Amino acid sequence: MLATHITTDCARRSTRAAIAVLGALACAPGAHADAPLNYFLHADGPAAMPTMHLGWALAALAVAVALIVSVLLAGAILRKRPPPTELDARHVQAEGGGLHWVWIGTGISSVALFAALAYVLVTLESVASPRREPGLTIAVTAYDWWWRIDYVRGGKPEVTTANEIHIPVGEPVKIELRSADVVHAFWVPRLAGKTQTIPGIVNEQWIEADRAGVYRGQCSQFCGAQHAHMAFEVIAEPHARFDAWYAAQALPHASEASARAGEKLFLDRCAGCHAVRGSDANGRQAPDLTHLNSRRLIAAGALPNTAQDQLDWIQHAQRIKPDSLMPSIALSPADAIALSAYLRTLQ
Repeated sequence: MLATHITTDCARRSTRAAIAVLGALACAPGAHADAPLNYFLHADGPAAMPTMHLGWALAALAVAVALIVSVLLAGAILRKRPPPTELDARHVQAEGGGLHWVWIGTGISSVALFAALAYVLVTLESVASPRREPGLTIAVTAYDWWWRIDYVRGGKPEVTTANEIHIPVGEPVKIELRSADVVHAFWVPRLAGKTQTIPGIVNEQWIEADRAGVYRGQCSQFCGAQHAHMAFEVIAEPHARFDAWYAAQALPHASEASARAGEKLFLDRCAGCHAVRGSDANGRQAPDLTHLNSRRLIAAGALPNTAQDQLDWIQHAQRIKPDSLMPSIALSPADAIALSAYLRTLQ
């Protein structure tokens, strides 16, 4: 008896402690900072806000239905009645008997479902197009497993980057979605819903950020071994900062004499896949590296963008992202120093 009492008391204390911890996490400032894909709790744009409200409404409807069913079931179980007789069975099936509760429940359920359907259709219409014509068009091409970002002006790419999208705050942006290999899905939950990228088809979406910030995006369509490591970021900035970033990105790379050895190594071993505008490297099967060091992350969000992580990615790509098209490249200590020096010039 004593052991049972101690066990029960410990279980109660553990439950209370768990509830307290969860409550503190839920109420603490920045509690959801580590959950950037939690669209139920955050929306920062007109393309995402109606969808978030719809999600809460449908969740509330589901909870209400579950509670009503639970209460009715508990009432039926706890209600004490004598064993049914043949007369009771005839009474239930007769007009005006117990069967009328079935009709009432069916009617209420039908009204609730039709109301939910109407709300869904209204929400879809509200996010189908922006309030005004987008002034910026970005072509996003999905690869296994990274994102090519082209800023299109006059029908031609003017700025090319990878895995990082910069947009001005408060402006709708048109996104043209393509796939270079298999079906992927472009998803920035705090700014908009999901749209698939399908080979041979151009799909369109629009995003808009109400406030400056970094918004996590993710491929949400299973696309192979490194599907989970196919992330990107949308960075919303004030107009002045966006214009300055755009102007810098449009510039070609300026070669530096101190990094010529690393540049030659890059052209010999990396230029077949990567491009650096202003040099002889013009590959298109891997990210454009012209302004590599302006990005926060590398390897589609797998690593921070530091000199050490750049070398780690080059030398151990297949350990970090197995089955990716980036090979692990063996470098001598001297080659690693020279190549790193060149990469640091890609500002």
